[in-house]
Amino acid sequence: MYRTCLFCRHDLGVNRVVDTFPVGGLLAFDPAKGRLWVVCRQCERWNLSPLEERWEAVEQCERLFRDAKQRVCSTNIGLARPNEGVELVRIGAALRPEFAAWRYGDQFGRRRRRAVMTTAAWAAGGGAAIAGAVAVGAAALGGYWVYRAGERYARRARDERLIARVHAEDGTVLTVLGSHIAGARLVPQVGDGGGWKLELPHVDGIGTVRGDHALQATGLIMPAINGAGGPQRMVQRAIRRLENFTDPAHYLLSAAAASALRPGGTLAALPVDMRLAIEMAVNEETERCALEGEMWLLELAWQEAEEIAAIADDLTVPAEVEQKLQQLRLRAGRQLAP
Repeated sequence: MYRTCLFCRHDLGVNRVVDTFPVGGLLAFDPAKGRLWVVCRQCERWNLSPLEERWEAVEQCERLFRDAKQRVCSTNIGLARPNEGVELVRIGAALRPEFAAWRYGDQFGRRRRRAVMTTAAWAAGGGAAIAGAVAVGAAALGGYWVYRAGERYARRARDERLIARVHAEDGTVLTVLGSHIAGARLVPQVGDGGGWKLELPHVDGIGTVRGDHALQATGLIMPAINGAGGPQRMVQRAIRRLENFTDPAHYLLSAAAASALRPGGTLAALPVDMRLAIEMAVNEETERCALEGEMWLLELAWQEAEEIAAIADDLTVPAEVEQKLQQLRLRAGRQLAP
């Protein structure tokens, strides 16, 4: 089991309660379908576990859930805390709309609250700078320009942030930054069995990704495109969009066709509920592929998350510090040598 969130690349943490699955402090499981997820504490998204590591852990989670003294259950969903080291979410015979609303409501709601708080913080900073300028005089305008400089720096940081390293069909890797996602588009694919493809800007130009690679790539970029989340009513609208189709794959094909008819046609320009529905559909379709044995898609996504996490870890250590650590390692090795 990988230890990094597939979506936000944060560490998933550990637990010492489910000994067959020691990753994550919040586990969700469906004993009837044999599904097990680790819920990321940072972004609230659900990470599907690899198939071969799932069955014994699901059985142990079921035993822990039934034995837990702290337990709350509705008709289809139960919450339990069998130990201070782990929380369990048991999925029963929930209907798809109810399960989707419960699963995605917290994710998109938390993103929205975070975006509102960030915007409010910038507005408060700008308001304070302007008020100071009026009260103190022209010299205080320096505070306003500091605020503006900080705003530009934050925008540049978002544009330069690494979003994903997407694997194309020919084996090339497309590096996607924050500035690229605004131009991503779902496009209907003419010929070759139909379907849809993803046109994706990256550091070397614009690439086209098809098939399962497009599914994996869309799953990686949608959390950034939907970074502002959405209120509960938008989540419900997104669910209703999905409910009009027999499965997520058909919805994605319809979304690609609808996007092509809109001005610009980019994912970022779509209505909020449509973007949320696309993210839900991609998640569900990825899990369907994994459950049907196409585990390479899930493994590829996990590998991507691990690689980006390693890059992020390296970025936090200044070069001079890393050089000093290397010198200390060499010195320790010489001292331990016979």
